[in-house]
Amino acid sequence: MTSSNQKSACCQDDQCGSQQNLHSHGHGHAHHAGEESAPLLAGSGVAVYQIHGMDCSSCAKSLENHMKSLAAVQAVSVNFSTGKMQIVEEGLGHQGVAQEVSKAGYSASPLSGRRVEQQSEGDRSGTRLTIISGVFLLLGLVSSFSAIPELVSTLLFASSIVTGGYKPVRSAFYAIKSRSLDMNVLMSVAAIGAAAIGEWLEGATVVWLFAIGNMLQARSIEKTRDSIRKLMDLAPPEAWVQRGAALVRVPVEEIRLGEVIVVKPGEKIPLDGEVGKGSSSVNQAPITGESIPVDKEPGDVVFAGTVNESGSLEIKVTRLVEDTAIARIIHLVEEAQEKKAPTQAFVDKFAEIYTPIVLVLAIGVIFLPPLFGIGTWGEWFYKGLELLVVACPCALVISTPVAIVSAIGNAARNGVLIKGGTFLERAGAITAFAFDKTGTLTQGKPQVTRLLTVGATEDELLQIARTIEEHSRHPVATAIVNYAMEKRVPPLAAEAYLAIAGKGVQATITGETYYAGKPALFAELGVDLTRWEGSIQSLQQEGNTLVVVGTAQRVVGIVAVADAIRESTVQAIGKLQRAGVREMVMLTGDHAGTARKVSDQAGVSRYFAELLPEQKVEAVKQLQREGHVVAMVGDGINDAPALATADLGIAMGGAGTDTAMETADIVLMADNLEKLPHTVKLSRKALRIIKQNIAFSILIKLAALVLIFPGILTLWMAVLSDTGAALLVILNSMRLLRLKE
Repeated sequence: MTSSNQKSACCQDDQCGSQQNLHSHGHGHAHHAGEESAPLLAGSGVAVYQIHGMDCSSCAKSLENHMKSLAAVQAVSVNFSTGKMQIVEEGLGHQGVAQEVSKAGYSASPLSGRRVEQQSEGDRSGTRLTIISGVFLLLGLVSSFSAIPELVSTLLFASSIVTGGYKPVRSAFYAIKSRSLDMNVLMSVAAIGAAAIGEWLEGATVVWLFAIGNMLQARSIEKTRDSIRKLMDLAPPEAWVQRGAALVRVPVEEIRLGEVIVVKPGEKIPLDGEVGKGSSSVNQAPITGESIPVDKEPGDVVFAGTVNESGSLEIKVTRLVEDTAIARIIHLVEEAQEKKAPTQAFVDKFAEIYTPIVLVLAIGVIFLPPLFGIGTWGEWFYKGLELLVVACPCALVISTPVAIVSAIGNAARNGVLIKGGTFLERAGAITAFAFDKTGTLTQGKPQVTRLLTVGATEDELLQIARTIEEHSRHPVATAIVNYAMEKRVPPLAAEAYLAIAGKGVQATITGETYYAGKPALFAELGVDLTRWEGSIQSLQQEGNTLVVVGTAQRVVGIVAVADAIRESTVQAIGKLQRAGVREMVMLTGDHAGTARKVSDQAGVSRYFAELLPEQKVEAVKQLQREGHVVAMVGDGINDAPALATADLGIAMGGAGTDTAMETADIVLMADNLEKLPHTVKLSRKALRIIKQNIAFSILIKLAALVLIFPGILTLWMAVLSDTGAALLVILNSMRLLRLKE
């Protein structure tokens, strides 16, 4: 919609007023259901390991069950999406844990410090066994087409089965022992069964294809997990620290709060801090996604992992290595990847029911037809083995988590934190965006544009206004104080400062109570504003926010303040509208005239004006009643109630505020809307890919099931359909890693 067909939708007092409890949004949406997370183990005794070789969530479950069966293990949680195991144990140590994990067919490397081993010895040995198995299979095939005795080719096929099947059979043993039914069990039974009925070539082919599929799947999934590990490498491991007169190279883990680090041009900033000396432009793209470098001067905040481009900077350290913005991003992203989206939870539940049903069917296929004299035992045993292989729902189970991990990783690299699959899915379904005005659509740095006085000088008006507003943090108050400071107008002595929620502030100066606030505040006080009405109306129509200054008896003057629209706002809203988002709504406490001007400039389709903070909640609810899936975009502090009420809460400026990171479901690390269209595009693409993956996985399974009974499907084709489908699903999901704006 263009600004020409905008309509005023000012919220009436009788519609608004339900106050939202701030605590409902303390750590994300308390009311959002359908999201599970792996249990977080409390206490200092938690060790974290990277697990290599898991290519299905059933693998994670089998490993978890195996570790739980050990007496030395007090608690354990294995997460497939991140490939991590959290464990509380006594007496095993790193070596003992690694040995137990290897028994289950995987390998473990302890996560300590900032770097992660990319590949373990266990992975390399698995690759070697797969190659050896393939060589035996090839030799067996060659010998079967020559005059060499059949026994030789049988021995070669058997060797292929033993070498390639060693790891799956060992994993299957521990899966059965821990009462799990994973793909290793199904494939092992199929391979052993094929050998038992003399189908040595089939058995060897099954084992080798399965091993190849596992290897490729594991490597592909590792690439998606690497998207987060690369974030860890953004910040350098060492820094130059000013100690006395000397500069010393020190590991970042040893640097204390308050120490001064020196960052030369072209170097990455190692820790969060505040610029003490020097000025430079800093490329903040790794953290915020902003494409243009930001100028930094003394007093400005800088983040670890960003690049100092021009001048040398002396930086006072304000956060230790584990508390930096980049560390918090990594922590939140990994937490997000461990949370199940509704689709994933449904698919996992479906797989839990589907696998045992197909297993029972397989047993029925093996025994029932021969008992009724239909066909031979060997024929139906073979069909039963095929059904066992088809029973493995790996592609289906993997269809959602890999897509979600890829999308969340892509978003994190572009300066956007998505706190879980639930919110990723919801972002793709948004039909209306509600924006806070100040600091979201506008720069949040208003400027004084005009002063109106009667019976007082401009300096007297500024003195009173500065005195009252100095104790307020509102952007309009800051603009007035800064303007007075520029004009060298000092404050007066005052006391009894008091904020009047949503209306203004008051203070006692020389025994008299003065107010600074909206014209509505003075109307409530009973002050006659008749002589000011013309000026108030014209200034508001020009888009100014007005601060009336005076007592309960008279008006001293009016300060007009205006806030400029961000250039990135207009571009972002235009992109969202072109992407098909139906409603762009602005919520503001400002007068309707100001709201109308800003909405015209920004290109939003509707606005709700003159709202108190709690009335923004009702505005969001009104949009929901109209049938919209609503995303609320704000700064994460003043807008917490509205963020909590919306279907999706999006906070801006996460790099600078802990509150923004904690409150919202999605956090834009930069304090502008530049990355919002990319977030919506990524979410929609992720939803499409998840649907494609699920449909493809189910169709492949149905096709395989249908082809079993006419005898068209062979055992090796069944394995190829399963591992091939899983691999294609992973590769399709990995497209999300490469999605650009």
